[in-house]
Amino acid sequence: MAILGQIRSKPWLLMGVIALALLAFLVNPDSIDKVFGKNPDVLGKVNGEKVTREEFNDQLFVLQQQAEQQGRPKTGLEEQAWQLLVQSKLIKQQFEKLGFEMTDDYFWNQIQYDQMFAQQQQFFDEKGNFKTQELKKEIETLKNTNPEGYNQWLKTRKTVEYRLMARQVFTNISAGITTGKKEAEELMKQRDQLADIDFVKIDYAAYLQKTKINVTTADLENYIKQHPVMFKAEPSRNIGLVYFPSKPSAADDAAAQKEINKLFSGGTDASGGTENFQNTKNDSMFIMANSDMPFNNQYSAPAQLPQTIQGQIATAAIGQTFGPYKEQNFYVVSKLLDKKTSDSTLSRHILIAFKGSPAGEGVTRSKEQAKKLADSIGAIVKATPAKFTEFIKMSNDPSSAAQGGSLGWTTPETPFVPEFLTYLANNPKGATGVVETQFGYHIINIEDKKAGAMSYKVANLVKEVKPSDATEAESDKKARRFIQQVQGKSFNDFVNIAKKGNYQFSNPKSAKRFDGQLQGLGTDKDGEILAWAFDKKRTKGDTEFFTVEGTGDKIVAYLNGKQEAGLADPESVRDQIEVIVKNKLAAKQISDKIAGAKASNLDQIAKLFGSTKQAAQVNMLNPSVAGAMEPKVAGAAFGVAKGKLSNPIEGGTGVYVLIKKSETVNKQPGDLKQFTESITQRSASMFGQAWMKSLQDNADIEDYRIEIWNKLGNQQQ
Repeated sequence: MAILGQIRSKPWLLMGVIALALLAFLVNPDSIDKVFGKNPDVLGKVNGEKVTREEFNDQLFVLQQQAEQQGRPKTGLEEQAWQLLVQSKLIKQQFEKLGFEMTDDYFWNQIQYDQMFAQQQQFFDEKGNFKTQELKKEIETLKNTNPEGYNQWLKTRKTVEYRLMARQVFTNISAGITTGKKEAEELMKQRDQLADIDFVKIDYAAYLQKTKINVTTADLENYIKQHPVMFKAEPSRNIGLVYFPSKPSAADDAAAQKEINKLFSGGTDASGGTENFQNTKNDSMFIMANSDMPFNNQYSAPAQLPQTIQGQIATAAIGQTFGPYKEQNFYVVSKLLDKKTSDSTLSRHILIAFKGSPAGEGVTRSKEQAKKLADSIGAIVKATPAKFTEFIKMSNDPSSAAQGGSLGWTTPETPFVPEFLTYLANNPKGATGVVETQFGYHIINIEDKKAGAMSYKVANLVKEVKPSDATEAESDKKARRFIQQVQGKSFNDFVNIAKKGNYQFSNPKSAKRFDGQLQGLGTDKDGEILAWAFDKKRTKGDTEFFTVEGTGDKIVAYLNGKQEAGLADPESVRDQIEVIVKNKLAAKQISDKIAGAKASNLDQIAKLFGSTKQAAQVNMLNPSVAGAMEPKVAGAAFGVAKGKLSNPIEGGTGVYVLIKKSETVNKQPGDLKQFTESITQRSASMFGQAWMKSLQDNADIEDYRIEIWNKLGNQQQ
C-alpha cells in the first residue's frame, strides 16, 4: 500500500515504472536479469540458448520413467537430466548449423532408426517395413482418450528428436573422417621401425621407498594450473559425514520375539488373550490387525515365499504353521491357507468396443449398442463354436484378429485386465462367454487348459525388529555429544574424534548440488544435506545435525571446503593426482642427481641409484619398454644419435636414461590401402565420444540452478 500511495502522489514514478517495463522489451535480457535477478523459469544457457525449467522437468520425467521400468530408484537423477539436456542443446545447435531442420516429416521418416523403435518387431510388418501410419493412429487415439498418456508421449518424443539429431550429426561429421596418404605412410613407418637400446630405469616406487617426498597444496595447485582443461571444475562441496544409525539392540530383538510368540500361541490383548494366530477363524483380519506387513491374498510359487519355508511348503497340510523364524530384520510366522495348480489357458476373443473406450477409435456405437451386439455374437458362438471365425472381422483388436482372435497361452500372472483373467480362471475348456472390461465387451472362447505348477496361499504374521525409544534416545545422545565435541574444531579434529568413537565416517570431497545422493551415505536426507552445504550463507567449518525420517538415524555434517566454478580446489583432487605430482617431484630430484654426478655412461647412473642396466627393442606406434607403455622413451630412442647418452627422460613409471645401439625396419604384412582403412575405422570408432567432450569443453555453458534453487527455498520443480 505504501508503494501505491507513492505512485498516487507522484505520477512521475508511475511513468518511470512503465518506462522500465517497456525497456525490458528493448534491452538485452541479461541486463534485466542483473537488475531483477535470474528468471526462475530459465535454469541456464548453452551458447546463449536458454535451458528452461519445463525442458528440464520433461527430461527428468523421462529418466524417472525409465528408472521405474527398470526397477531402479527414481531419485537423484537431476544432474543426469541436466547433463543430457546440455548435450542435447549442443547437438541441436550442430544439427541446425549443418542446415537440417527437425520437421514433422523428418521425424516420422527417421523414427524407425531410433533405439526405442528399431529393435521392436511389433513396429515392423512381415516385409520389414515400419508401421508409421499405425503408430500415428495409436498416438492420435492416445491424444483423444488419454491426455496424460499423450503428454508423456510428447515428452518422450522430445528425447527421441534429440537422438535422431545426434544420429544425423554423427553420420555427417564422421563421414568426413579420413586418413591422408602422408599420415598413413608416417604411421606405417612408425609401426615398422625398431630401435635397439640399452637403458637404466630409476623406478618411482622404488625411489620413493627410500626417499620421502611430501606433496604440498602448492604442489597440487601448480600441477592443476599446468593442466587447466583437465581440472575445469563445477561448483562442489567437500563434506565430512558421521552417521549414527538407530540399530535395534538385543533388548529390542527380544521384545519383537516376545511379541510374535504372544500373537502366535498366546493371545491378543483385544481378544482378552483368547485369540491367537493358531486358533483364529479369520486369518486375513488377524494379519490386518496385528502384522507389520499386510495380508497377501494371492497364490505364490515356492520361490516367491520366504526362504525359510520354501523347502517345506510342498509337503505341508492346509492350516500348518511355520515358525516363528527370523528373516533379515523381521520375525515371521507363516500359515498355509490353500494350494492349487496354476492353470495355463489357451483362449481367443472378439472385442466389441464402443465410442469413448480406449479401443474405440473410429467407433460410433454406444455402450448399450456394443453390449447388445456382443451378447448376440456370444449366444451364436456359444451354441456353435465353429462360427467364432465368422465374427473375427468385427473385432476392434486388430493384433489378435490377425491371429484368428488368439491370445495364446496365458496364466494368472499374465498382465491382462482382472475381469478377463477371472473368466479364464473360473471357466472350463470349451466355455464361451461375454465379459465387460474398460476396453469394451469381449466374446471369450477357452480353447484349451493345462495344469501348471503348484502355487500356495500363505498368511504371514510379521513383526519388525525396531529400535525402541530408548535405543533411539541413545543414538540421539551420541550424535549430539559428538556435534558438541566438534563445534568450532578443525576437520582433522572432526575425523579423529569420529574414528576414536568408532563412528561411521565418510567424506565425499566433490559433492555436486544435484547429485541426489552422497557417496558413503545414501539416505532420504542426502538432498537436504546438499542443499545445506550449498547455501550461500554456509562457511567452511560449519556443522549441522540431521535426523532421517522413519528410522531415527542421525547424521552430523561438516563443511570442509567450497569449490566454486573454475579450477578444482587442490585438496579436493588430492586423491586423484597426489601420486602423479609425487612422481614428478621425484623425477626432478632424480634428474638433478644425475646432472650433479656428471655421469657419462649407463653404468655410473645404475650405480648411483642401485639400479641395473637393461636392453629393449622399442617402437613408436607401440611404445612398450620392459612391460610399461612409455611413449616419451620411445620418442627419445628415435631422437637421440646412435651411441650417445640421452638426457634423463621423465616417463610414466620412472626416469629413464638410454643409449641407442641400432635402428632396423621390420616390414609388417598389409599394403598402404589396408592400413589406411584400419586407421580410419579406429579413428571413427573413437570420434563420437571425443567430439562430444570437445564440444562440451569449449561451449559457453551457464548454470543458474544453484542460485535459483536457493532463492526458491530449494524447491526443484
